[in-house]
Amino acid sequence: MLEKLFKLKENGTDVRTELLAGLTTFLTMAYIIFVNPTMLAQTGMDHGAVFVATCLAAMIGCFVMGFVANYPVAQAPGMGLNAFFTYSVVLGMGHTWQVALAAVFLSGLCFIVLSVLKVREWIINAIPLALRTGISAGIGLFLAFIALQNSGIVVDNPATLVHVGDLTSLPAALAALGFFLTIALVHRGFKAAVLMAILAVTVLGILFGDVTYHGVVSMPPSIAPTFLQLDFSGAMEVGLISIVFAFLFVDLFDTAGTLVGVATKANLIGEDGKLPRLNRALLADSTATSVGALLGTSNTTSFVESVSGVAVGGRTGLTAVTVGVLFFFALFFAPLAGMVPAYATAGALFYVAILMMSGLVSVDWRDLTEAAPVVVVCLLMPLTYSIAEGIGLGFITYAVVKLLSGKGREVNASVWVIAALFLAKIIFL
Repeated sequence: MLEKLFKLKENGTDVRTELLAGLTTFLTMAYIIFVNPTMLAQTGMDHGAVFVATCLAAMIGCFVMGFVANYPVAQAPGMGLNAFFTYSVVLGMGHTWQVALAAVFLSGLCFIVLSVLKVREWIINAIPLALRTGISAGIGLFLAFIALQNSGIVVDNPATLVHVGDLTSLPAALAALGFFLTIALVHRGFKAAVLMAILAVTVLGILFGDVTYHGVVSMPPSIAPTFLQLDFSGAMEVGLISIVFAFLFVDLFDTAGTLVGVATKANLIGEDGKLPRLNRALLADSTATSVGALLGTSNTTSFVESVSGVAVGGRTGLTAVTVGVLFFFALFFAPLAGMVPAYATAGALFYVAILMMSGLVSVDWRDLTEAAPVVVVCLLMPLTYSIAEGIGLGFITYAVVKLLSGKGREVNASVWVIAALFLAKIIFL
């Protein structure tokens, strides 16, 4: 049955290898079950319900990716997208988390439509590499800024806006230790490095009396507080259109980049240089986003940590299905997830930021018309505390700089359209 479903022999793998690959991938991305509830709870959402929604959305996303697309790519609520949900849409713009969930759901539906109509290839190919790189790096810097805030290393200051906090405080010290430990463990090749660092800092928090021990295993909490709590009436406001677009835009390129990266590592790229079954993979991702919103979490997307499973031999959807099964069992560790303080996940956020910023090496820094928009995106995302604003100002900068530099013909029509839409939003909304 497994051979028929996943074509194991055709892909040069076997059941044991796929199961090991699934376990490896899960260990490298399991930190999301601690980070996501902690982050989304800041919007007023129930921590336990978000924990359940995170595990279920990941499980469903992995199952769809595995059974439908047959890719060794795991899915879960994405980093960066959950930050945009929390800090930009809810805390920054003042919308309720119910409205934000509706916006996520609508972005998933739009993604499905784009996948069915095969518009997403045109969009992906039309956006300049510099802007794609800048967006990824900008989100990384935004996550790093959030990590510094959560740990108290950076605090507000009425004179300078930001200032260094008390570095001798317990949260700051343990957050720094968690980051150092994460980097050291990753460098030494530990597959569960991020998870191990989070748990180590949490244990230290308990020993120092800052965290109360509530146990490790229990029945899953109720998902009722977030299940089907979407507010579509608020999501239909004109001002929310840009938010839906931002969710869609970031998810689109995050998914495309991850799929290409993982497929390349697994030697799944066809002779024509294209990804086989790409449409199915994108449909799996978009379906998981919509289902995740109904459950009560931000966008579900493909995880680049899937490369770790591919590195040990994962080649088919059985790897993703294995990850999905492990996320199901993670449902019974809610007390452990509830104990993890924000500063324990700060090191993980900073580590993810490093990964997301690594693409900056591909930017042509000698061409200022390419470099300037990248810098604008990278700096303005964290400084405006908005991924959407950073993206918009980056597109506007790219179009204007190219035009004034006599390189207007290098700008694709889609970039002009997107830049014009963001400019109109700034002027009229």
